[in-house]
Amino acid sequence: MPWLWLTLAGFLEVFWALGLKQTEGFTRLRWSLATLVAMILSFVFLGQALRHIPIGTAYAVWTGIGAVGVALCGMFLFGESREWFRIFFILLIVSGIAGLKLSAS
Repeated sequence: MPWLWLTLAGFLEVFWALGLKQTEGFTRLRWSLATLVAMILSFVFLGQALRHIPIGTAYAVWTGIGAVGVALCGMFLFGESREWFRIFFILLIVSGIAGLKLSAS
């Protein structure tokens, strides 16, 4: 269950990071509220995961999910670069997340 909490926290991090862009400096109320709720829930779920997963591992996985998710969304939703070199480094992050998961068992 802790890894489920951590995964949910990571996906919520992606949502709130993307939501920050949509708030336009917290001037759009609905996006601002949705972003703040996602932030709070992301931290709550991260806190639940930290009860069972070492903090170094949990934090790295949480930020890794967020970084990869936002980078992929940037490429597919906002037309950001899809150069092979960028994809290679995203895959390095994914492999690091997998390695941390395997080493935490």
